[in-house]
Amino acid sequence: MSGPANTRFAIAVHLLTLLANSDDEPVGSDVAAASIGANPVHVRRLVAYLRRADLVTSKAGVGGGIQLAYEPADISLTEVWDAVEGDEAVVAVHQGANPKCEVGRGITRTLEGLSDRATDAVRAELSDVTIADVLTETLAPPSRRRTASR
Repeated sequence: MSGPANTRFAIAVHLLTLLANSDDEPVGSDVAAASIGANPVHVRRLVAYLRRADLVTSKAGVGGGIQLAYEPADISLTEVWDAVEGDEAVVAVHQGANPKCEVGRGITRTLEGLSDRATDAVRAELSDVTIADVLTETLAPPSRRRTASR
């Protein structure tokens, strides 16, 4: 099975974790892109989302770069989710079901309810984790990582 088509959230968390590990030094989009394995243009587009959400600051030119706007412990993953995903549902619901079909008449409503519950669950899980938590776990030896043992 292939991975999700939308990786904005994962890349945003990667970027913010990189910034949290930068000792308050600005990180250029080219350096960030090299760490993420993405095109610098893609990173700059993502930075625009994070800047609008006031999670990062950025300055162009020599000596510029991207920095966290807050301490890593003050940025929850729910805030990151909201910045890059907005109102996007976790489960995409198709439209255009046939209203003449017994299943088609109710499936959209059923799937929308499921999607709402899944989105609420994801947001609740993310609210308990900060960028500082992600950095700590990322830098921990594999045997000490919490997610590895779940």
